[in-house]
Amino acid sequence: MLIQTKQLKKTYTTGELVVPVLHGIDLSIDTGEFVAIMGPSGSGKSTLMHILSFLDTLSEGQYLFNGEDVSTLEADQLSEMRNKSIGFVFQSFNLLPRTSVYENVALPLLYSRDKSRGQDDVIAAIEAVGLTHRKDNLSNQLSGGEKQRVAIARAIVNDPDIVFADEPTGNLDSKTGNEIMQILQDLNDEGRTVIMVTHEQDTADHAKRIVRLRDGVIELSSKVMKRRFAREGELKK
Repeated sequence: MLIQTKQLKKTYTTGELVVPVLHGIDLSIDTGEFVAIMGPSGSGKSTLMHILSFLDTLSEGQYLFNGEDVSTLEADQLSEMRNKSIGFVFQSFNLLPRTSVYENVALPLLYSRDKSRGQDDVIAAIEAVGLTHRKDNLSNQLSGGEKQRVAIARAIVNDPDIVFADEPTGNLDSKTGNEIMQILQDLNDEGRTVIMVTHEQDTADHAKRIVRLRDGVIELSSKVMKRRFAREGELKK
């Protein structure tokens, strides 16, 4: 089991204001799954993703990652695990401006303790998203879809255990969004675990399982019966 949470709770406190967000999440995710987390605004889906990706900490309960209790780790240990095991794809791309595609993709390697990775891995990641011909272009010379491809390449350059995608098609038109989802689906078909937050059903249909949150609890967890296959405009099991 790659991820397992047991009665995971999260409460934010500001002065005298106490805001409970997650109210006891029991969730298991296996290696190789593609899970879409959905829910209305305020349901806790982004908070859950931030905890699962070590960007935030839980208030109560337990979070096991590869069998290790994450709540026992110090901040520097969480940071190291995040760099080694997690890749991020954000709605707003988060690329360095006026910096080349190659340099953006190579950025995680600067913070990695694994010095075995280098130029070949950067080139391979860029090739995986179909941007070899743009590797020397600056990020501000790219379209929105190309920027998101760069963000995906940056997310996989360290060969992480999981790729987390936060509304990856939110700033894209439907055609470009389908192309981005096809890349994520291809990565999953190759065996990579993908966890995505989205409010769009068409985007969620690329996943293998949908987890729906409402008011800080899991309302429903179900397999996708017909997985969307964007490149051909078809459906596949």
